[in-house]
Amino acid sequence: MTFRVCMVCLGNICRSPIAASVLRSKLEAAGLGGDVVVESAGTGSWHVGDGADHRARATLRAAGYDDEHSARQFVTRYYEDYDLVIAMDANNLRDLRRIAPEAEIGDRVRMLRSYDPTAKGDLDMPDPYYGGDDGFQLVLAQVERACDGLVAELRDKLNG
Repeated sequence: MTFRVCMVCLGNICRSPIAASVLRSKLEAAGLGGDVVVESAGTGSWHVGDGADHRARATLRAAGYDDEHSARQFVTRYYEDYDLVIAMDANNLRDLRRIAPEAEIGDRVRMLRSYDPTAKGDLDMPDPYYGGDDGFQLVLAQVERACDGLVAELRDKLNG
């Protein structure tokens, strides 16, 4: 059985492509790369078909991650395709729940930082788009911590 995960932010050019790349890398390192498919999407359609933001790509490359990406919009039918949909902030989470086909989607939609044991209270991952390079570094650090927790949970699901 292949488990499918979709990382979701607003435009699918900053946070979610970073999160997808980091998660893929960490899953490969954990020996789970063949068991989990990781993709990303945005709640908005502004950047469909675009690559990741140049600062996101530079941040990923500098940290040794793949920066290959093509933006797309999350649509309701994707709920049929993914076992887990992961939002980067509360606005993304609200938008994802609004378009969900079921009234109750339970644990299938989560916040990424809910997997980060150092995240206290505020689970929003800040959108670095309007800031400088330091915002992308912050996002990468938050993503890496959260993905460690997510990989552990996925390992348990797949082995349990």
